[in-house]
Formats: sequence, structure tokens, C-alpha cells
Amino acid sequence: MMATRRTFFKVLGAGAAWALSPATKLGSMPTMPDGNIDFAVVRGPDAAAAVKKAVSMLGGMEKFIDKGDVVFVKPNISWDRKPEQAATTNPIVVETVVSLVLAAGAKKVIVADNTCNDARRSYKRSGIREAAEKAGAEVPYMEARKFIKKDLGGEVLKQWEVYREAEDADKIINLPVAKHHGLSNVTLSMKNLMGLIGGRRDLLHQKLPECIVDLTAYFKPDLTILDAVRILKANGPQGSTLKDVVRMDTIAASTDPVKIDAFGISLFTDAGFDNDLALFPHISLAEKKGLGTSDFGGAGYQEIKLG
Repeated sequence: MMATRRTFFKVLGAGAAWALSPATKLGSMPTMPDGNIDFAVVRGPDAAAAVKKAVSMLGGMEKFIDKGDVVFVKPNISWDRKPEQAATTNPIVVETVVSLVLAAGAKKVIVADNTCNDARRSYKRSGIREAAEKAGAEVPYMEARKFIKKDLGGEVLKQWEVYREAEDADKIINLPVAKHHGLSNVTLSMKNLMGLIGGRRDLLHQKLPECIVDLTAYFKPDLTILDAVRILKANGPQGSTLKDVVRMDTIAASTDPVKIDAFGISLFTDAGFDNDLALFPHISLAEKKGLGTSDFGGAGYQEIKLG
């Protein structure tokens, strides 16, 4: 029987490689590493070129994908919004990642999300369905019958319904969009994983930071690429007016979801966000659980500008 992604991680004891490094403030000054990059930031107006460069800086998609892999790509497709509204992941980012994954030898790429608005409208209006299919991915709607109850072993999420195709995939690539959120202040990589579960997700809002950390520990994305081509700085997660959208032309990539989220928060400073980590409790909770470090500007960081 083919090993699923979950059994693979159980055998290797995955998660041990993610370092625990306490930090209390964001905004460390970037340093130029002498190799072995694990956090890449690319700024430039060409989103596809920025994604390709960021992945290349980490060692190329072949570093993350084995030939014959089934890969689950998780963008944010939650809302019936156009790409310009920055409530969903930029379709160019999704298309580029799917192309890179298939070029690296993946057997199949699945792109899906458990949407909040009607899935058919959200998939179409976001532009993600068309872009992902154009690149060669399968883009199914998450049918209720495909959610299965699993023991997540979390602090809060003991058992919950997870999407079977994400559970069974060999690799997961997380593609969040950077945006404001009324409950958690921001939605970045870790909260994006809420779209891999079913059930009454509104029941999780009382302990949202703990829940999204539990999901991150369970799913352990193999690679996260943050879409900050545009960021929604207010009235998230759905967005309201284009006046709340800021063009950032930024892509960040890493295997460390805590670094990605810490960096993403720093992008919101001009929208009045304080960088104090106490305002974003999921960061410190994830660090304590050993899922990564908020010191995104430390060793292994490299930032470049294209165009």
C-alpha cells in the first residue's frame, strides 16, 4: 500500500527539523546569507517571475517535490472576489506554482479550498480555477463526503473533519494571500489551513490562535509561498473597497510558516498594525510548539528586487 503523506511524516518524525527560536519583536534587519537560504523574499511587478525566483533561491521546486508525487496546493479561494480585491490568492501565483510543481515531476496537482462563499462563484471569480487548470491542475470542489474525521492530537483540536485528498497527498504547498482579518487581525499562512477542514469552523473562533497552530502542526506544509502582490489592509477577510488594497509586488517563500507569518505582519505596518507579537498570539504559540521562528530576518534570509 502506498504510504500517505501522514504516514510518511510519522515514520520520519517530521517537525523536528523546524527550529524553536524565541523572539518577542518583529522587524529584524535582514542579513545576506552565504548559502543555504530558507527564507526568500522577491519584490517586483512580475508576479510569475517573482514566484519562480523565490523558489529558485530556496533550491528549486525539485528540492520539495519528488517524481510521481501527488501534490495538494492550497490557495485562498474563500470569497467571491476578483483578484484586484486581494481577498483571494493571486491566480498568477497559483498558475506559476502548479507549473513549477508539474515540471519538477509531480504526477498530479490538486488545487482546492473549502470556501466560505459559494464554491462555484468563488473558484470562477477569483480566476484561480481557470489559471490552475490552464497550468494542468485538477481543481475540484470540496464535497462534504470527502471530509473524514481524524485525530489531530492538538491542544484544542483533538478530532476534526479534514479533507481526504489533502490528507492523502504526498506534499502540501500552502499559498496564502496577505490580508486583514477581523478576528485574528491578519490572515497569512497558518490561518489559510482552515480551508482544509470541514465541520462547524465558526465554533473554533473562540480559540482561533490555538486552532490554527494545531492545524499547522498537523498538516505541516512542505512549502509556503506568501502572495503579497496586493494586500488587503482593512475590512478583511472579504474586503470592501479597492481603497483598502495596497500594491506590494512582494512574494515570500519558506518552509517555516512562522517566519512567513511574522514577515507578513511586517507588511501591514503602514496600515497601522503594531509589530508587537502579543497582538498575534498564534506566532508565539507556534514558536512554543516548535513550528518555526519569528526571526525571519536572521540567518538564511535573502531579499532581492526584480525589474
